[in-house]
Amino acid sequence: MGHSAYLPVLLAAALSASSFAADAQCRLCDQPTTERPDDSPSGDVQLQIEAGLNFDRLILSGGGNGAATIRPDGSSGAEGSVSGLGPRAMVGTVLVHGAANRAVRVEIPRRVELYSIGGGRMTLEDVTSDLPAAPRLDAAGNLSFRFGGRLVVSGDADGQYRGDLPITVEYDRSDPDRSLTAL
Repeated sequence: MGHSAYLPVLLAAALSASSFAADAQCRLCDQPTTERPDDSPSGDVQLQIEAGLNFDRLILSGGGNGAATIRPDGSSGAEGSVSGLGPRAMVGTVLVHGAANRAVRVEIPRRVELYSIGGGRMTLEDVTSDLPAAPRLDAAGNLSFRFGGRLVVSGDADGQYRGDLPITVEYDRSDPDRSLTAL
């Protein structure tokens, strides 16, 4: 069986010197834990969000279109009316746990819409990860990966924006090495 999670994508965009308090709480982080997920008796794969993708604050140099990018390796860039990202911007990190040495299939949408309380909208596109071409759980049954994306800004984008990024992980049924699964 597979497992899906909706990962909150958090960001706060500010124009010039404007800033807004970030009082919102992550909906998946009500009771954070640092423990490794227990082995599931049913053999299901489990998904744990370690860190949400966060663009912190965007520094806009004027009206118009722009974009901010955070890559899975943690590097970032800005273009157009976006002149920089805040110092707390960070990539998203996910931990997958399941049966040792099993191949998994991970689905992450390439695009998601983000909305502000005031009705504003931004697009997170070109979502990429550092997953290998054929992801596989290690001998302990773990796989960790990071992801980032490109946030597209147009016009007056003042406010805090949120969105959900659905990530689905399941065992790869076409894996020829399934028989290597440790019991």
